Amino acid sequence: MPLRLSFDDHLTPRPAPAGIDVLCGLKHFAIITYAVPAARFAGLFPPRFALDTVHIGGEAMGLVSVVPFIDVDFTSARYPFPKFTMGQTNYRIYIIDTETGERCVWFLGTTLDSWTRLVPSLLWRLPWYRGKVRFDCEQDPATGLYRHYRMHTRAQWAPASVSLYQPKEEPFAFAGFEDTETALVYLTHPLAGFYHRRDGKLGTYRVWHKALEVRPARLQSADFGLLSRMGLVSHEEQQHPHSVLIEPLNQFTIYLPPKVL
Repeated sequence: MPLRLSFDDHLTPRPAPAGIDVLCGLKHFAIITYAVPAARFAGLFPPRFALDTVHIGGEAMGLVSVVPFIDVDFTSARYPFPKFTMGQTNYRIYIIDTETGERCVWFLGTTLDSWTRLVPSLLWRLPWYRGKVRFDCEQDPATGLYRHYRMHTRAQWAPASVSLYQPKEEPFAFAGFEDTETALVYLTHPLAGFYHRRDGKLGTYRVWHKALEVRPARLQSADFGLLSRMGLVSHEEQQHPHSVLIEPLNQFTIYLPPKVL
């Protein structure tokens, strides 16, 4: 039976923030996704989780996304607190939690351009790593489309560079999906993330956001060192993404602290 997903079934009221929950704007938010053979994901996550595959050209494919953005006004969701701005890139695989049936993501890790990464890295043992992140973006004042979008990360764990742009009238196109809404729910609306902590334990945290107002973009070049090193997506394959989406600014609520399972 073809997979069909609807935002009507996945949009939920925002849980009230409490404690140390965080509110942040995500600027120059992009999702660069690659579809690669399912066998490449073997052993990357515990048996509790299943790779959420799509079929392209008769082959089961897993999807892995690179998600660069700038955290702006990163602060407490409840209390007066200093605001931080920092570049960040997440690396995530689309999975299903077989215990709950929820579509979610498996985080390979994150690069963050701020000393504040030491808090989640040391206190909660999150797989967050140091990186010097630089963005060079220009948008058309009339349309908001990106004339150019460039991100470069200098890092040991996950060096990265990517160049994108948005032509006028660029259509949505998602191989392996029945319709555009299904693809957008799948790619943009997982609210739960899981990961291996630095101590090897299984960790998780949740976020909330409204439906993202992404628009399609095109890739000019990409070099994601982590994906190459892991053998997930070769440098040549990185030049041919499954899809590229951008939203200039959105807002996330992050529910903390993360849990250990």
